[in-house]
Amino acid sequence: MTIKKVLSIAGSDSSGGAGLQADLKTFEEYGTFGLTAITAIVTMDPDNNWSHHVEPIDSELVKAQIKTIFSGKPVDAMKTGMLGSIDTIQIVHDVIDKYQIKNVVIDPVMVCKGENEQLQPENGRAIRDLLVPKATIVTPNLFEACQLSGMRKLSSVADMKEAAYKIIELGTKYVVIKGWESLEDHKAIDLLYDGSEFTLFELPKINTNYNHGAGCTFAAAITAGLAKGLSVKSAVEKAKVFTTESIKYGFAFNRFVGPVWHGAYNKANQPLNI
Repeated sequence: MTIKKVLSIAGSDSSGGAGLQADLKTFEEYGTFGLTAITAIVTMDPDNNWSHHVEPIDSELVKAQIKTIFSGKPVDAMKTGMLGSIDTIQIVHDVIDKYQIKNVVIDPVMVCKGENEQLQPENGRAIRDLLVPKATIVTPNLFEACQLSGMRKLSSVADMKEAAYKIIELGTKYVVIKGWESLEDHKAIDLLYDGSEFTLFELPKINTNYNHGAGCTFAAAITAGLAKGLSVKSAVEKAKVFTTESIKYGFAFNRFVGPVWHGAYNKANQPLNI
């Protein structure tokens, strides 16, 4: 048996629900071997209404982590999450080129869950210019899709389609826009676009506050699916079901946040057939 190797270049979430912690848990549930390069450490202050502090990792240390990872056999797929600086974004760009990674998932993380202020707007522009053109698929939420497309607000599927068209023009092969929370009252909608065809993925919306890490989990599941040979469309479809089950079995971590449970699909129901 050959175990597929999957890389996450992302921030560390001390609460364990999102970031590279979510990625590793998802990779394991998909039967892949996860590798990580930490770009930032995120802490939350329970004495100050769960305010977030982001401490970027020095880009040279990020580079050293990546050198360690690629001292072995090539990875089968990689994803990005929170990237701490423009220097790190440039390093990721160069790594994709150097190692000719064919399955690249760019999750353009721009806001921490529970925070309203965009993380380093200049980083968002660098992701748009340096990483989106290298991506197999980009996985923005509605806010991130606005930032990448230059649109002010996405409030309908028609808006999502317009944004997807604009994002594809940036150079990615595919884009899937996550419209889980802000569109239909009773449906969780994701829109996949490949430059010629739109595909809607719809499941009943789960009304819960225990959804911390859902976006990271979704992108990680797509990455693991691609590593195991799924088409992009099939990888997105399975990732949506996997993430929905994770949200369904989310739980309270403390009075501020509740993470999804990454083991829900495999342990609460039947084995994941991939």
